[in-house]
Amino acid sequence: MKYLSSKSDIMGGDLVIKGTRISIATIFHRMRDGHTLAEIHDMYRWVDMATLKGAIDEAIDLRFHDHTQAHA
Repeated sequence: MKYLSSKSDIMGGDLVIKGTRISIATIFHRMRDGHTLAEIHDMYRWVDMATLKGAIDEAIDLRFHDHTQAHA
């Protein structure tokens, strides 16, 4: 994975944006709560926008891939 990481010693193995302790679930929860991508970026200024977008896309791709594999 280019943008995401999961290691047992970081956030209990939750999927996080690489090099951070920001879980992708937190990002999706903020989006669900109505925050725009720009607002989320303002919350995590040390993560550049391209990385944030890439992490979201990668998480969606992983979820879609897992979903299609489970039904194959």
